[in-house]
Amino acid sequence: MMVMGCGSGGDDTPRTASGSLEQLAAEAGCRPDVQTDAAELRQATCENGARRYVLVTFTNARGQAEWLDEANDYGGTYLVGKSSWVAVGGAADIAALHDRLGGTVVAAAEGRHGGGHHGHH
Repeated sequence: MMVMGCGSGGDDTPRTASGSLEQLAAEAGCRPDVQTDAAELRQATCENGARRYVLVTFTNARGQAEWLDEANDYGGTYLVGKSSWVAVGGAADIAALHDRLGGTVVAAAEGRHGGGHHGHH
C-alpha cells in the first residue's frame, strides 16, 4: 500500500503568498495606496524604497484571467499569484518582489495598442 503525503515540507513547490491586498503589501514590505476598491478587484500602488509597483487582488480566477488578458495588450512585466493577485512593475522591481511573494513572472507581449513606443523616454 502506498501512502501519499500532502505536505512533505520540502522545497519542491514554490511558496506563493496569498491574502488581502493589505496582507500582500505587508509581505512585500510596503504600504499600499489603494486606488481602486471595487467588488471584483482592489488595486493599490506600493513603494518600498526605490521599488515601485502596482498590486491588484481579485475575488476569483476569472477576474484575474480577464485582467491579465486585457493587460497583455499593453506589455510590461507581471508577477502572477495563483488565482487571486497580480503585481505590475519594472522587471527589476518584479524580480525583487518575486523573492518576497513567490508567484510566476510573466513578460507580456509588447503593446499592441498605440505603437507609440519608438524609443522616446
